[in-house]
Amino acid sequence: MGRYVARRLLQMIPVFIGTTLLIFLMVYALPGDPVRAMWGDKAADPAQLAAIKHQLGLDQPLWKQYGDYIWNLLHFDFGTTMAGRKVTDVIGEAIPVTIRLALLAFLIELVLGVALGVLSGIRRNKLADKLVLVLTLVVISIPVFVLAYVFQTIFADNLHWVTPTVQDSMNMTQLLLPAIVLGSLSLAYVARLTRTTVVENIRADYMRTAVAKGLPKRRIIVRHLLRNSMIPVVTFLGTDLGALMGGAIVTEGIFNVQGVGNALYRAVNQKEGATVVGFVTVLVLVYLVASLIVDLLYAVLDPRIRYA
Repeated sequence: MGRYVARRLLQMIPVFIGTTLLIFLMVYALPGDPVRAMWGDKAADPAQLAAIKHQLGLDQPLWKQYGDYIWNLLHFDFGTTMAGRKVTDVIGEAIPVTIRLALLAFLIELVLGVALGVLSGIRRNKLADKLVLVLTLVVISIPVFVLAYVFQTIFADNLHWVTPTVQDSMNMTQLLLPAIVLGSLSLAYVARLTRTTVVENIRADYMRTAVAKGLPKRRIIVRHLLRNSMIPVVTFLGTDLGALMGGAIVTEGIFNVQGVGNALYRAVNQKEGATVVGFVTVLVLVYLVASLIVDLLYAVLDPRIRYA
């Protein structure tokens, strides 16, 4: 296991360099001059433009800029914004909010998605199975922004259970509605994926053996059926955690959540290359760590899997 972890950590290095380099090139290939945009419609002094570009390192060749970025990144320095603010400060304000929102959405899709999938798989072709399939199909068919406005209208405007927008991003209660919206699509996929694997495994030989041995039904479902059915679900959930953090732009915008989505949207509009690359770098690290954890969980869920 130790060798496998070390090998995976080494494999992360070229993946990290490749993804950050690609994002770096894409961001700095965007049209327009972000330094010139600081003056708006006013005329800018060429000397001041040159001085700011030199201060930010934007007058260097692109390979030199990327090399400096990686070197500074090793010292936990993500650079500075056009306004002279540390990118680490911007990330430090937005990341904790999105982490709370993403973890809450992740918990909702994990618990409800797996529960609905197991129920649907065990009661295949019965009323519960058909209801779950129809419900998940409806959720998958509705765009996120439409679902968000529907939930706002029902639970905030009509029932007054929650506020239409988040007033305090530190309040977990106010984050509940946007978390449900954010995790709804993934919840539907988790339910369908769990249902498929449960239906497949419930007819396996080891399940017949467990039933023939007279084991309690609860133990059969938890220890045998669910454990073996969770491997593809864990794969999906591991990659989805990073997607929840990076894909919250629409949800955070609708519910006024001051997290990564809002910060990225503002940074792209203002052509803040250092901020965009900094946020994406953090998300890449989240994806890599989540991928490693998923691979390690395989051995926990299925003893037949060994990384030797």
